[in-house]
Amino acid sequence: MTGANGDADDVARAPWIPGPRRSADDHADLTAYPVAPGAAETDTEPAEPDAPRTPDVVPDAPHVPDLAPDTPDVPQLTHRVLKSLLGAWALSACSAGETKAVEDHLTECAPCADEALRLRDAVALLHEDRDLDLDPLLRSRVLENCLGRRPARVPVPEWVTPYDAETARLDALLRDIGESEWHAPVRLKWYEDDHVVRRKTTVAGVIGHLLAVDGLVSGALGLKDPLGTGVPEMSPSERTEAFWSALERPPNRALRGPWRDQTHTLIRTVSFAGRGVADLTVTYKDFALPLRDSLLERAFECWLHADDIANAVAYPYAPPSGAHLHGMIDLAARLLPAALAGRRRSGLAAPARHLVTAGSPGRSLHLEVEGAGGGHWYIALDSPAAIGSPEQAVAQVAMDGVEFCQLVAGHISPEEAAAGQDGDREAIRDVLSAAASLSRL
Repeated sequence: MTGANGDADDVARAPWIPGPRRSADDHADLTAYPVAPGAAETDTEPAEPDAPRTPDVVPDAPHVPDLAPDTPDVPQLTHRVLKSLLGAWALSACSAGETKAVEDHLTECAPCADEALRLRDAVALLHEDRDLDLDPLLRSRVLENCLGRRPARVPVPEWVTPYDAETARLDALLRDIGESEWHAPVRLKWYEDDHVVRRKTTVAGVIGHLLAVDGLVSGALGLKDPLGTGVPEMSPSERTEAFWSALERPPNRALRGPWRDQTHTLIRTVSFAGRGVADLTVTYKDFALPLRDSLLERAFECWLHADDIANAVAYPYAPPSGAHLHGMIDLAARLLPAALAGRRRSGLAAPARHLVTAGSPGRSLHLEVEGAGGGHWYIALDSPAAIGSPEQAVAQVAMDGVEFCQLVAGHISPEEAAAGQDGDREAIRDVLSAAASLSRL
């Protein structure tokens, strides 16, 4: 066999596959191997004067290497070189000796072992017969791993996490929908003066509504109001209508950026402000809430409107986590005595039967909420200053947690709500109607 240039003294070389680089065992000297049966043996006699020069004679009794050695020669490599070989090792592109050296090193070096596993997983994704869809739990695992390795220097207060979670979930939904779906019709519904009220808008219009009402919290914190400066005090519904009217063209996906920036700014500002900010008052014109409860209320509305959007675009959407849902239900339960007293002043609820001094136990309704986020609440019936008491419970209502939230949002009527009722029918009707009256645009 001759070389590439046709000279007899150029020994042929056997290439290593895949051979991305030169290696000590990448090229073999074939003269050290035995002659194949039937092949012409090398002539050891002196050549004729005009004969071409032949290769030197192989020494007597040559050492014949094992063509398939059991243990490859393992090169002595530094950590830096071994680390650089991890990619080739994951692709099975190392020589036998390098492979053994890398694998021996992986049993001793934990960082390199972790990197090797990640590279092997990445190579596995290149297989044509494998599903390339990402694991739906990948994002949560990555976030959990990151937070576990490096806790936030300025953590988000626990009472802000429902708002943080619900705005992030809604933003993920908006990221997945197409351009045309931003104009999909959405029918908003709430309960007002014991009647269901409906308002037609679009997906983009709902985001504009959330942007405008979240501006109440921004104003309380001294941040920029999306409605501009010098805006008079308005209710959430009035702010929404004013925002929609001020738009030069129908709302579209361009509202996503300002809305998301505003939510990030709120969370960041509250996180840096310290503990005292939780008691800051946020005014909704007709009522007021401390900032702690206001952000919980905004998380509740974000979830309900995200569900409205998901229904409009046929997108699967789950309720909040159990802990966050429990906080939302607890807020509604705490607001019920005042809502019931307001309806009584308007003649929409039965008069009080047994008034007690402020802070004393009074006649109560036992609200039992089942499912994730559930619990037991005792609603004072005769005065918002009274304390709900199990001993003075005159009625009981059992409901699912999501169903109760749908009632508070005005999405279902009081007649459709309660799964189980027992006791004073008048008290039950008044409390369920008061829960529905908490809803608004």
